[in-house]
Amino acid sequence: MKSNTINRRKFIKQVSGASLAVAGFPHLIAAKTLGREGAVAPSEKINMACIGVGGMGSINMKSFLDKNDVVVRAVCDVDKKHALRAQSAINRYYKNNDCQVYYDFRELLARTDLDAVTIAVPDHWHALIAIAAARRGLDIYGEKPLAFNIPEGRALCNAVDRYGIVWQTGSWQRSERHFRVACELVRNGRIGDVHTVLVGLPEGFTATGKAFLPAEPVPAELDYEMWLGPAPWLPYHQDRCHFNFRWNNNFAAGIISDWGAHHLDIAHWGMGTEHSSPIEIEGKADYPDGKDGLFNTPVTYKFAGKYAEGFRLIAANASQQPKGMGTHFIGSEGWVHVSRGGMDASPKSLLKSVIGPGEIHLYKSTDHTRNFLDCVRSRKKTITPAEVAHHSIMPGFLGSIAMRLGRKLQWDQKQERFINDDEANRMLSRPMRSPWRL
Repeated sequence: MKSNTINRRKFIKQVSGASLAVAGFPHLIAAKTLGREGAVAPSEKINMACIGVGGMGSINMKSFLDKNDVVVRAVCDVDKKHALRAQSAINRYYKNNDCQVYYDFRELLARTDLDAVTIAVPDHWHALIAIAAARRGLDIYGEKPLAFNIPEGRALCNAVDRYGIVWQTGSWQRSERHFRVACELVRNGRIGDVHTVLVGLPEGFTATGKAFLPAEPVPAELDYEMWLGPAPWLPYHQDRCHFNFRWNNNFAAGIISDWGAHHLDIAHWGMGTEHSSPIEIEGKADYPDGKDGLFNTPVTYKFAGKYAEGFRLIAANASQQPKGMGTHFIGSEGWVHVSRGGMDASPKSLLKSVIGPGEIHLYKSTDHTRNFLDCVRSRKKTITPAEVAHHSIMPGFLGSIAMRLGRKLQWDQKQERFINDDEANRMLSRPMRSPWRL
């Protein structure tokens, strides 16, 4: 709840975690601020809203509902079914009818009682909504990938810096112990000099075999024009909308942006290249046959990037990788493989290796949403800040362009442009459909 006399949000931004203990402000210190479990005064709860509450958005919403220092005050979705279902769940949880529903994110962002928002919308909307929220001074928990393309990602990073907000990307693997330990083993030289990193991702999707699928009537509950937003106009079809938007390159980059944002992120974390990217990239992919026109992102794919730091990153659908899914670091003295199924290594003794006090210890988080909330209060960087997420997905976007063009490309990391290749540079971004602009 906002105070009439103290702008809580401005106060939190202006002071550090240490200065919160200054005499004169004891009434502003809640148990969660100090990292202890316990009751939190209503005036100190973080006021949150959720934009996009289907699929992952509803999962994120429930995650924050479980935190006792948060109040979810509003939800927004262009699909009324999603929005009303989320509102009902929130009201049941709080045992009241206070949650407000919006169908246009701009109306939600006009509120003055919010501290933070979650954003879980199709990729082509990521940057527009996030930048609008940043301009309002709201801290953001945003789903991966960071943005629809590299220029939009850069614009989002600039907005995060300009408006001084806290950003957390939904790359939650960093908050899982075995991913962190695997990266610490690599960063501390346990497998020697790493020359190759293999990233295994799921197979792509195709609607091959289906007859041509004509346009369908737009459901009454869906504002399809708003769902499309800045993307090129396409006729509505249920197999193109909501979850399956991922497999059409008007809205996303397929598996490469969906899962690549996770495992490529771990590759960079382990290699210490969180602010780097390939300087050279090439690859090859197979695409759907195009008979139905619904899915057009890669089905099978493989791309390789060369890094100035002296290693190669090779990403491909899992059947083309010796260890399948996950991130596989190969060094001069062994290897480490990590995935959602666990961690393996050679020699096996690495699995019992202890990182000493004088060695590299990576950022530790055991709860991704808690990490975000703690940083909202402390104003420290989260475990997956915007700039890191921008570089994590960059190999995927570069690889996608290289595979479409079928040739090796050179990349200028500083300028974030291809070197001497106008055609490739034109593919980095696209015009937004009116009236949408960054």
